[in-house]
Amino acid sequence: MKRLLLIAALALLAIPHAQAGVVLDRIRANNTVRCGVGGVTAGFSLPDTQGEWRGLDVDYCRALATAVLGDPRRVTFVPLTLSTRFAALSSGEVDVLARDTVQTFSRDVSLGIVFVGVNLYTGTGVMVRRASGVTSLEQLTGATICASNGGSNLPEVADYLRARNHSFTPVTFDRFPNVLEAFLAGRCDAVTSGAADLAAAVATAVNNPRDYLVLPEVLSRDPYGPSVARGDMEWYSIARWTLALLVEAEERGITQANVRGLVATATDPALKRILGTEDNLGGMLGLSRDWAVRVIAAVGNYGEVYDRNFGPNTAINLPRGQNNVVSRGGLHYGLPFR
Repeated sequence: MKRLLLIAALALLAIPHAQAGVVLDRIRANNTVRCGVGGVTAGFSLPDTQGEWRGLDVDYCRALATAVLGDPRRVTFVPLTLSTRFAALSSGEVDVLARDTVQTFSRDVSLGIVFVGVNLYTGTGVMVRRASGVTSLEQLTGATICASNGGSNLPEVADYLRARNHSFTPVTFDRFPNVLEAFLAGRCDAVTSGAADLAAAVATAVNNPRDYLVLPEVLSRDPYGPSVARGDMEWYSIARWTLALLVEAEERGITQANVRGLVATATDPALKRILGTEDNLGGMLGLSRDWAVRVIAAVGNYGEVYDRNFGPNTAINLPRGQNNVVSRGGLHYGLPFR
């Protein structure tokens, strides 16, 4: 028995601690996380009237900055277009891409990047003017459709219409505000983007939301998620497990308000592992033992982040639906923290 215990102890000592990689070294040297965002869509990433960045993607970046640098303010937000986002990430212009981006096979295997998880489930949507009388995608034959360059939404619409032998004319722009402006100015009959993006646009960027209709068909299952460049596994692990933490915290009932109190009162071993009072999971990431506590204290759990940016008290008021956690009928679930 003593021999077995000695072997087990030696095995634990042999587990390597996280060593900083190139990206992680750069972040710590610069004392900031350079976060690539869209910067144009409410709910995801947009400066408010005081110049303060707000959004689901913004809060994820603040969570990362808290995990690595101990301060949610240590983020440099870099607005990127759909056409420039992947090049900016792979070239090192940004450390993480947190920009309403659909995870696809070709992006994940051929661009030198890797997605770290899903932070929003949505799908390709299409918006029209109510006055047009259009209530279904089937009625868009011969239509002019505005979209963003480099996105996956226009190809989804094209596949749908061409499969039904419907013709259409695409009109594309680099930035979604230009797409929306062209649609509102009457340059196109419809506009396509992510359904969540369209809901945000209707709620916050048009004068008469009731004049517009997001068609009921959702053409794809689009998992949005952050990504990092390949090559720095330590940074990838931090980015991946920080996102997983936000979801797991909601499942476990850990909130921005109660997280510090739970450090002293939690008796559940699973909770204690997350909070760092039992085992040192943070140390395995090269972070502080209480990294999870700091992150949740800074931004809250996933549900709190979602509600702050898309919830019933926002202009967008997008029902959670599939963006709920599994225990409430949604698709989000945390990973085992053990």
